[in-house]
Amino acid sequence: MKFGIVANTTKPALKEIIADLLTYLHKCKLQIVLANELDEWCKKNVGIDLLKNVNICSENEFVLRSDMLIALGGDGTMLSTARLVGSKGKPILGINLGKLGFLAEVSIEETHQCIDDIVQGKYFLEERMVLEAKSLSDNELFYALNEIVIDKGALPRVIELETSVDNDYMVTYSADGIILNTPTGSTAYSLASGGPIVNPSCKVITINPIAPHTLSARPVIVSDASEIKVSVKSTGHFAHITADGQVEKFYDTPTEFVVRKADYNIKLVKRKQRTYYDLLRAKLQWGKDIRTQRTAQ
Repeated sequence: MKFGIVANTTKPALKEIIADLLTYLHKCKLQIVLANELDEWCKKNVGIDLLKNVNICSENEFVLRSDMLIALGGDGTMLSTARLVGSKGKPILGINLGKLGFLAEVSIEETHQCIDDIVQGKYFLEERMVLEAKSLSDNELFYALNEIVIDKGALPRVIELETSVDNDYMVTYSADGIILNTPTGSTAYSLASGGPIVNPSCKVITINPIAPHTLSARPVIVSDASEIKVSVKSTGHFAHITADGQVEKFYDTPTEFVVRKADYNIKLVKRKQRTYYDLLRAKLQWGKDIRTQRTAQ
């Protein structure tokens, strides 16, 4: 098996972590693939000895030459890795060097055991929906594992967002923006904006207004077979679209976007002994009494 490694090189602890990972993969006689940029970083920070017998290639070839990708970082690294993989179908294992880590859920301490489990086939692949957003102004496409956000950018005033589902008019939100998220993205921006937590196995898309100027506006969940059109009616403004908070573009208004399920999924590597609800309890600290934590401080 060939493991391709992606890493957030801004993480302070990466030097020791990637040296340990390379050493362990070599020990297990597993093949390693690095893109040129990370190879250069490793030469400067961990030395050339650990790069012996490592396959080095361009970023364009990197995904195709790997059987599985290991993403070292936080959820942001997982999202950028998912965009790198795109429709190529290669599975991603996330090792969390960040804080919360809903996507990169394997801890540093669990890395060796997780690699052993993968070699022994003790894992499964979980397919996650991807959203595709199309601008009707220029036909540009945006892809997101978590969410597509259409908002007002830095403008101080709200914008009008006429929202339709399968050509049926739903509502016009007067709001700061709108979040269209997958079940994977339900624990990201949407959760912070009052949206529901959705199990990743559900085949749905959540429509969640951002700071709507009416108390009756609530998140709406629709089938993942739906096509959602968002028309920004406010004139003299800009419409700002972002995909997973990493790819963005501004459009003159009025403008329209169509959001639907993409024609490919992202495959995440999961361990058999941990469920989604285990993850929620751990990451959201359900069941812990924060009052006692405050008292202890």
